[in-house]
Amino acid sequence: MSRWPLALLCVFIACVPWTQRVVDGRLGPFRSQEEVLYVWSGEKIRRMTPGFHDFMADIYWLRTVQYFGGLRAFARERRFELLEPLIDITVTLDPRFQIVYRYGATFLAEPSPTGAGKPEVAIALLDRGCRNIPRNWRIKLQKGYFIFLFLRDAKRASETIWDAARINDDVRLRNFAASILIAGNEREAARLMWTQIYDDSEEKSFMRRNAGEHLRMIDAIDRAAELARLVAVFERRHGRRPGSLDELVVSGLVRSRPVDPSGAPFFYDPATGRVDVSDRSPLYRRTYGGFDRPQP
Repeated sequence: MSRWPLALLCVFIACVPWTQRVVDGRLGPFRSQEEVLYVWSGEKIRRMTPGFHDFMADIYWLRTVQYFGGLRAFARERRFELLEPLIDITVTLDPRFQIVYRYGATFLAEPSPTGAGKPEVAIALLDRGCRNIPRNWRIKLQKGYFIFLFLRDAKRASETIWDAARINDDVRLRNFAASILIAGNEREAARLMWTQIYDDSEEKSFMRRNAGEHLRMIDAIDRAAELARLVAVFERRHGRRPGSLDELVVSGLVRSRPVDPSGAPFFYDPATGRVDVSDRSPLYRRTYGGFDRPQP
């Protein structure tokens, strides 16, 4: 390493405390971090430090991490009130600061007391990141996952992740988008998506076989839902639930023994009338895309 870059690096490091003193000095009596955040915006910091926006964004991101980590480690009351304005200042100074969107959204979305407990604000931050860095598929993927995880909006989440798959051209993301639809009980939309994946895949390829398996899984879930409906019909007619699904055959509601597309019998609980894919079926393990079974 030559002497000039090393000397410049030393000057840069030495300027950090000086720059922060300049910022704090211009605040007059507003010297505490809390007062700084409530009085000053990212735009004001930008105007005050022309040519050093990225540098100041780094400083404020360090402040954000220190603030978040300090509260988690030492504070008894973890309210994280300054987390949102700190992040806002940072991304205003540097709108393409990728790590702030991804980690900042995680800090905001984590439930209290380990985080701010503001998933809607976290998703809005990720949406801001998608607008400022439109080709970043990771931010879009995280946004889609948070929409599903915190808002339980499977369709919107799947559409967002599908957009990420278009950017990254990764079939695994398309699979994830389709699996979220199944987990959210959006079976018709999931069927359309898996059918598109099936049609777009090469014949005899793993991706086509995988899509075919998921289509069979959706068929199994649809069949289980239809059997649950027939159980309710049986109960209305006889004043009781059937002791087994075979009684549906005896009563004429079903023509043959109820099995899923793999040939495995369905799970049935006479106490509740619930019908589902059996955990002994080869279709069971991935039926809901690795997520919990959606509630009826």
